[in-house]
Amino acid sequence: MKSNPSNNAANAKLADFLCFAVYSTNLAFGKVYRPILEALGLTYTQYVTIIALYEQDNQTVHGLGENLFLESNTLTPILKKLEGLGYVERARDPQDERQVRVSLTKSGKRLREKAFAIDLNDACGLTPEQFSKLQQEIVALRSSLVRSLEDEA
Repeated sequence: MKSNPSNNAANAKLADFLCFAVYSTNLAFGKVYRPILEALGLTYTQYVTIIALYEQDNQTVHGLGENLFLESNTLTPILKKLEGLGYVERARDPQDERQVRVSLTKSGKRLREKAFAIDLNDACGLTPEQFSKLQQEIVALRSSLVRSLEDEA
C-alpha cells in the first residue's frame, strides 16, 4: 500500500510516509499526556473513555466502542478497570437485556471536570485557528480511511 504516491518507492524515506508522521505524532502526544494522566491515575484510553461518557452518558458498550474506534474485547477490560476505580457503572439495559449500558459515576464526572483543565495548545505550538483546522483535517483523513475499509468489505 503506497503511503505517498508522489515519491518513487525506491527512494522513499521513512519521513515521507504520512502514516509514520501520524504514528510518531501520536507517540509524542503520549509523552506530553503521560505526566497529566499519571496524576489522574489513568491511561490515555481510559481518559478518552471518560471524556466520551461525559459527552454522552449512558451509552451502550457497542456505541461507546464505535465512538472510540475500539472493539468490545479491547473496551471491556478498560470499562472493568474504570468500574473498579469507581468512575463508571455498567448495567444491563432494562429494555434489551443483551445490551450493557455504561454511565459515569459522580466520581467519574468530577474526574472529567479535573481533566478538562488540561490545555495542550501551548505544547502543540498552534494558534486556536490552526489547532481547529488541523483537528478537522485529521478527522477528515480518518473518515476517508474508514470509508476505504468499508468499500473493500
